[in-house]
Amino acid sequence: MVKEKKGRVFTVILATMAVIFTLALVVYPKAGYEAGMEGLKVCWEIIIPSLLPFFIVSELLLGLGVVRGFGVLLEPLMRPLFSVPGVGAFALSMGLAAGYPMDAVITARFRETNQCTRIEGERLLAFTNTADPLFMFGAVAVGMFKSPALGGLLALAHYISSFLVGVAFKFWGRKDPTHLKEVQERGEIRAKGNILVRAFHEMLAAREQDGRPFGKLLGNAVSESVQTILMISGFIVFFAVLIEILHISGIMAVIGWPVALIYHVFHIHGGLVGPTLAGALELDIGSAQAAAVHAPLLQRLALVSGIIAWSGLSVHAQVASVLTNTDIRMKPYFIARFLHAFLAALITVVLYLSGMGREAARAMAPLTERTAVMTAEGTHSFWQIASSGLSLWLIGLVVLLACSFVFAMAKRLRIIRFYARIK
Repeated sequence: MVKEKKGRVFTVILATMAVIFTLALVVYPKAGYEAGMEGLKVCWEIIIPSLLPFFIVSELLLGLGVVRGFGVLLEPLMRPLFSVPGVGAFALSMGLAAGYPMDAVITARFRETNQCTRIEGERLLAFTNTADPLFMFGAVAVGMFKSPALGGLLALAHYISSFLVGVAFKFWGRKDPTHLKEVQERGEIRAKGNILVRAFHEMLAAREQDGRPFGKLLGNAVSESVQTILMISGFIVFFAVLIEILHISGIMAVIGWPVALIYHVFHIHGGLVGPTLAGALELDIGSAQAAAVHAPLLQRLALVSGIIAWSGLSVHAQVASVLTNTDIRMKPYFIARFLHAFLAALITVVLYLSGMGREAARAMAPLTERTAVMTAEGTHSFWQIASSGLSLWLIGLVVLLACSFVFAMAKRLRIIRFYARIK
């Protein structure tokens, strides 16, 4: 009864917010139109070329069984470090190359095909939800801060904090009975024999299990990928318009007073309140606004690093939509994003104070809030973005395979003894 009452209250709140947003679009039609066009521009020039090839390739590799074969090869790395199956490295490498929400799309497919348990899927989402290097080096460092030297600082802080989140989440749900039963039935941890032979057999078994002719597989991969891209683009346009409406209506200033109070207590520049709220909703807009504020560089860097790790409610909504057909919960995802944002901001401060990136404080020309995000990436063509992302993915996959080989050899020689103790 109580749960039903809460559901009704939540429905009324959502309905009220939807009505208010609709009225705001009527009152501010020009601002809504312009914000929507900018959101569409981001989708056409960045989202489609950077994500669509990866969606299609990932669907093909899953259908052909290649991902499951790689999973066997990468098991020696992913199991002891993060307590996830080896296929998780595929989601990790795709997330590193393509950025949000590529990891969620792949993790959802893993769960739908029973290649991971619910707990393992939640662990995967905790640390594979990362920004791609092109975004941090190009859009943020060059486009927003006008300093390429800052790219290394932001990327290092981002990936170190992501790794720490992954290690911390290896303990998530370790005593869940359903998870333990599924892991035992799958029998991955105790699998024996030559790893290359097992990988080959797993690939063939996965391909036979899928059973679709290649023509149908390719057609399904393209259609499903386009559908996912349209969904992501819709969220980006919606949140771009929402942020603009909140800004010009003054609602953003009202809801920002608690943040302003906290910033005042800790002597943080007041001009960063608006970017903080914008970044909580959408990472591109929030990062651009934070970079354009005339505040101390260290404070801006820490905020941008935290925003990128948090990734914004726009990305969270995309992830939630992708996970709709699975039993993976959003609660651990939110916890991981808070932890990732905090660690990323903290590590950014530590790295900056240790001397990294300080030379970048010179001659940084300010950018306008509305155009900063497009400055660097808008000059790249479709094929440049796609080819760069695919190259990063291949490099990342090779590095992960090499690390997995080292871990396997270490285990074989009994150099390490912690392999797969934690389920």
